[in-house]
Amino acid sequence: MRLTIDPALDPAAMAKVFRRLGRLHIPGFLAGDGAPRVAAALAGPEVPWIKTWRTTGPSLDGDLAQFDGMTPENRAAFDADMKTAAKSGFCFQFDAWRVSDDITRGVRRGGALAPIEAVHDFVNGAAFLDFVARLTGEARGDFADTMASRYRPGDFLSAHDDLVSGKNRLFAYVLNFTPVWRADWGGVLSFLDEDGHVAEGYAPAFNALNIFAIPAAHAVSYVAPYAGADRLSVTGWVRHA
Repeated sequence: MRLTIDPALDPAAMAKVFRRLGRLHIPGFLAGDGAPRVAAALAGPEVPWIKTWRTTGPSLDGDLAQFDGMTPENRAAFDADMKTAAKSGFCFQFDAWRVSDDITRGVRRGGALAPIEAVHDFVNGAAFLDFVARLTGEARGDFADTMASRYRPGDFLSAHDDLVSGKNRLFAYVLNFTPVWRADWGGVLSFLDEDGHVAEGYAPAFNALNIFAIPAAHAVSYVAPYAGADRLSVTGWVRHA
């Protein structure tokens, strides 16, 4: 499977806005049936989701079935720890599959998961990296890593700026694959200004690319208990070697 950018999109025409704001929401990014095929794969039962979270201490990964199957007592203790830590620290919880980690190790699952693996190939291909270079004016983007993410009710990502020493991150990107989403369900990519206000927020619109320069203070808002879908995306960073 090969993914392509909608040929009607002109990064040069969008460059002025990106360079003024350092971020951009681009709807209708993939051409043809690419986005529906990736969406179907992400919603399928074959995705090897894990639970990833951070309360106090380092980020942790765990078996999803065990996480979902916690006893009521353990769940209450976990939620209380998360609530306390998230009041003032960098915390998160969501489901993940680190696609680029697998592919770097030489593991390709194929089959029903091939459309998701195709996103990794796409964001590491010349067409995407050239699009980013023309949009941003930054030509040092050598490669991109990829992670499938799923936010269910209760999941969130608190405020942070994505700047990590030694990672050489230039831009963060999010390709959204939830067919229907309402902003009041949460899961909004929110950008924070110096006064702590939400300067702008992007709902996870289907087949939209969100891209922003690193560092940038941002968060993904808490997904409400009444959310009518899972928030599905493939995300990562464009990096230089």
